[in-house]
Amino acid sequence: MTHRPDAGTAPPPGPPPGCPAHQAPTPLHGPDFAADPHAVYRRLRAQGPASPVELAPGAHATLVTDYRAALDVLRSPDSFGKDARRWRALADGRVAPDNPVVPMMAYRPNCLFSDGDAHRRLRAAVTDSLSRIDPNALRGYVERSADTLIDRFATLGEADLLGSYAKMLPLLVFQQLFGCPPEIGDRLVEGFSGIFDGVDHERADALITQSLVELVGLKHVKPGADMTSWLMAHPARLTDEEMLHQLVVLIGAGTEPQQNLIANALRLLLSDDRFAGDLAGGSMPVEDALDEVLWLDPPMANYGVHYPLHDLDLGGVPLRAGEPVVVSFAAANTDPALLSDQRAGNRAHLAWSAGPHTCPAKDAARLIAAVAVEKLLDRLPDLELAVPVDRLVWRPGPFHRALTALPVRFPPVHPTRPAPAPAGPHAQPHHQPPHQHQPHQPADTPGDSRWTASSPPSGSIPQAATSTARPPASGSGEPRRPWSFLAEWWRGQ
Repeated sequence: MTHRPDAGTAPPPGPPPGCPAHQAPTPLHGPDFAADPHAVYRRLRAQGPASPVELAPGAHATLVTDYRAALDVLRSPDSFGKDARRWRALADGRVAPDNPVVPMMAYRPNCLFSDGDAHRRLRAAVTDSLSRIDPNALRGYVERSADTLIDRFATLGEADLLGSYAKMLPLLVFQQLFGCPPEIGDRLVEGFSGIFDGVDHERADALITQSLVELVGLKHVKPGADMTSWLMAHPARLTDEEMLHQLVVLIGAGTEPQQNLIANALRLLLSDDRFAGDLAGGSMPVEDALDEVLWLDPPMANYGVHYPLHDLDLGGVPLRAGEPVVVSFAAANTDPALLSDQRAGNRAHLAWSAGPHTCPAKDAARLIAAVAVEKLLDRLPDLELAVPVDRLVWRPGPFHRALTALPVRFPPVHPTRPAPAPAGPHAQPHHQPPHQHQPHQPADTPGDSRWTASSPPSGSIPQAATSTARPPASGSGEPRRPWSFLAEWWRGQ
């Protein structure tokens, strides 16, 4: 990576014919890209370590597809900044404020869009608050929430695991983590889904802002043992505006990407015999599947937006100051230069980013996904896809890797325990898939003091316990699929 003169000096000579940086930008939006993004990454990689792309009509960027170049961007804060107020095209009107990618890229006063001392101050509030979460309590709550959701569709013999499980489980978890009442949580999930999809983003942004203002106001009056209250009480002394935008990045990262990680892992486990077959051998296919997803189909495929602080070259590709550089985590992870197909147990992927802005909650996110998948396969060991895997549809969008639905079928089973009574005038019977209102959780109210660790937090997350076998949950008399072996090595605590 070599620096070029700062903006304002004479421009460099014109590019040579065929220069990758001056190719027509490749669109990263629409159903064609969503259907086969890796084919697009291969074409872009042939142009060089970085190539021009169109994130949405009118919004251009440079996409980094080379692993080493991605690390150069992510680990070089002296050359690449995160503060989106440097985005020249937005500042001078070349990108309209209502462009659908603006909510995911525009500046907010939080740790994701800040640099230097401001970043260190805001990130300290996040990491210190996250460290107060007891991982054992988190594991228990994920398991209980998963059981509640599974009980809702277990007797039906079919379900959309995206809408009825992968999307709802993070909602229940973050309502607990952030001390968030369900009525606010529902609106937040709707808003963040609109932001990630790039659909009616002005309404989505307004919905998020209104909901978080209510949550912060609630915690001023009634603080609890939850992330929102811990952030407010942190020595960083966050303002209400900073609180709101810290919550935007934390809840946004804890819902949409989390649901995609769960759903993508389930898709892989249900469609790839490499993982199903390993169950009989006593290995840990769920952990292996998570590694595979984080390498090949990370829930945030393209993000890590940075802005060159001055004109520079990245592996021979000229970059202009203030023009967005997007890191393709998915493309970098599949860079042929890595020369390895061994992904199980290999955590060198960039799914969590790298450098100063690496995800601070990656251990908790992996724990939630692993427990969610293990619990579902334990309860429904004869689960199978209801359609061929190549008929599953991916949601368009430049940033995420997200299914539109994950339909499955299985022999109906009876709930393991009585389902909680529906709450509220619009609550649905327990046998129906959840839609808006969530099941009542009398043992775990938002802000439960159980979230506070009783001892100094450690840097690792406990692994799943292994214990004696229990009978498979399936009531089917037919031969068991490989999932039935899951009961031989896993039992939820």
